[in-house]
Amino acid sequence: MSAKTEGIAPNASRLLWAGFMAILAAGVGFSIRAGILGQWAEKYGFTMTELGLITGGGLVGFGVIIMLSSLIADAIGYGKLMFIAFLTHLVSAVLTLSAGYAFEAGGKEAAFQCLYWGMFLFAVGNGVCEAVVNPLVATLYPKNKAHYLNILHAGWPGGLIVGGLASYAMNGAFTDGKAVTWEIQMALFLVPVVLYGLMIMGQRMPGSEASEAGVGYGVMVMQLFRPLMIVLLVLQALVGYVELGTDSWIGKITGAIMADPQKGLLLFVYTSGLMFALRFFAGPIVERISPLGLLFVSAVLGFVGLQMLGNATSVVLCVVAATIYGCGKTFLWPTMLAVVSERFPKGGAITIGAVGGVGMLSAGLLGGPGIGFKQDFHASAQLKDSHPAIYERYKAGNENSFVGYKTVGLDGAKVGVLDDSGKELARAGEILAKENKTDANHATLAKWWEDASKSAAEDKAPVTAAGLHGGRMALKLTSYVPLAMALIYLLLILYFKVTGGYRAIHVTGEQMTGGTQGPMEA
Repeated sequence: MSAKTEGIAPNASRLLWAGFMAILAAGVGFSIRAGILGQWAEKYGFTMTELGLITGGGLVGFGVIIMLSSLIADAIGYGKLMFIAFLTHLVSAVLTLSAGYAFEAGGKEAAFQCLYWGMFLFAVGNGVCEAVVNPLVATLYPKNKAHYLNILHAGWPGGLIVGGLASYAMNGAFTDGKAVTWEIQMALFLVPVVLYGLMIMGQRMPGSEASEAGVGYGVMVMQLFRPLMIVLLVLQALVGYVELGTDSWIGKITGAIMADPQKGLLLFVYTSGLMFALRFFAGPIVERISPLGLLFVSAVLGFVGLQMLGNATSVVLCVVAATIYGCGKTFLWPTMLAVVSERFPKGGAITIGAVGGVGMLSAGLLGGPGIGFKQDFHASAQLKDSHPAIYERYKAGNENSFVGYKTVGLDGAKVGVLDDSGKELARAGEILAKENKTDANHATLAKWWEDASKSAAEDKAPVTAAGLHGGRMALKLTSYVPLAMALIYLLLILYFKVTGGYRAIHVTGEQMTGGTQGPMEA
């Protein structure tokens, strides 16, 4: 069977690939922006803190936007929301590409505002797309949701690969060491945006199973409070923590393990390629072991892979461990969406959107900060025990906390100055001098470096070793999250086995069909 013959609508295949292209556009946009930060710093005089604020605009409210859009998706219609997402993506690109003109007219602050709000609107467009394409594909392929939702979400790693390789090629790899101007690189993002815009033009998009069957809005919302749905929301929070939260750190950590940041980046590209390829084969696997069986195996592989990465001591071992981890994380997100859609069809876009939103919020509020805290906690503890004087020199000025735990980690700015021997600090100082500005934080750091630079040669090895230890411990401790997920998936498998077996539920005219022989809605 193919995407054309399995869909319930004659344009099902076209809409599937339009959604794929929209998610691919998000991946391309994120990876290209990451590759041109250096050019923005040099051209407009941004410090690393200012660049962090710009990139942070791409994460603000992502999960909230998905959930809010999902609440109105069935009422407004998928087609209208996708058009809004398309326009938002276009406006985000126009704003971003206007930064050069803004800089000429209004200086650094004007360029900053263009880039910040361009990044923010980019995130809004991504959130609206996510709220539409997930329930849309689940509706188009009711008999094979897990397979086609995995294909849909192959667009994300595909976009990371396309954008990452394009950025790598245009930033000196094949251009005699001279980077192609950032505007040309950024314009590549418009290619998948225009393609998905053309693909949705004039297309009729069916509503969700629930809306087509006349299920009321109140009934849709109430699906969120079913016991099984609450369990699935908790599981998705863990998925967001371990997948997206880990991905935000794993390139840096593995780069430290292999003593080469570029190798860490290439390893991330490799696991993204693995994820892209494997997501096209979820269907045959689900036919043999069920969606919950696939999720259980994936969680076990995630645990094993992260444990191995935390203990890896060579490039070869890192590649083997990353392969196992990559296989583990591949199917988690889209298959969770499929399970929610199959078990709670009355929820329409609302239940799928809630799952996607919870995953994103968990990654942003728990995953990224939590894994960062674990690195701080263990890195500072090791350095404090082994080299107390060096720890005192590089410790942060404030205490960090996470879910009740507290630590005084290493100051990232100080470690960064040590890593590049003060080059970025000097560059930032030159920028401030040209603009006749003063910065209290920069002045404090520069004064600290005057003294710290005298012992930098002796400090670097212990500080680097402490950072590596913190990264290893963070991966090993994070591995217990997929282990907990595996246990919960196993309990769900046993529950459905007792109640008649896992099956998809369908709703037609408020009538439920399919499901287990036991309780229809847990």
